[in-house]
Amino acid sequence: MRDLVYTGFMSLDGVVDSPGGGPGEDHRSGGWVVKDVEFLPEAFSLKGEELAQTTALMFGRRSYEAFAPTWRDSEDHAAYRDLPKYVVSSSLPDDALVDGWGPTTILRSTADVAALKRGDGGDIFIHGSAELARRLAEADLIERYHLLVFPVLLGAGKGLFTRADRDRQTLRLRDSAAYPNGVVKLIYDVTR
Repeated sequence: MRDLVYTGFMSLDGVVDSPGGGPGEDHRSGGWVVKDVEFLPEAFSLKGEELAQTTALMFGRRSYEAFAPTWRDSEDHAAYRDLPKYVVSSSLPDDALVDGWGPTTILRSTADVAALKRGDGGDIFIHGSAELARRLAEADLIERYHLLVFPVLLGAGKGLFTRADRDRQTLRLRDSAAYPNGVVKLIYDVTR
């Protein structure tokens, strides 16, 4: 069984979208990771640690369309180039996949994600993709959260966790660290 891990930047009030800026978000605070927070390499060391654990990447359609053309040509993301990628979308056509960014498979449903997890291989990391992460969490398919929480309140934007009334889900803290710039690393395992 493969583990599905959500990794992302989050504001203290739970917003995960537009951390680096970009079009398409419904709030004015895009780019909040690089605004008003001192850059400290150690606060981002989690991203390097994840490289050793990542055997595949997963995205929702919108995150894939935003990341694929940029990350394909980015030296900062060169280690991801040849990894298998999965896009969970019922509407993305096969001919919309980005060439030159390694093998990419479109999964059409949550059931397809569950089947992928039952196969052989290592950890699959979800980047961005808040709506996908919520849907997969509601289906109890996420095993772990890797979060870098930033000392900013945005008030608007996509949240990672559902606000729907559902059964309580307990998390177990695996690792944490606080950095002088106010960023906090939180790694939680989902308990079942």
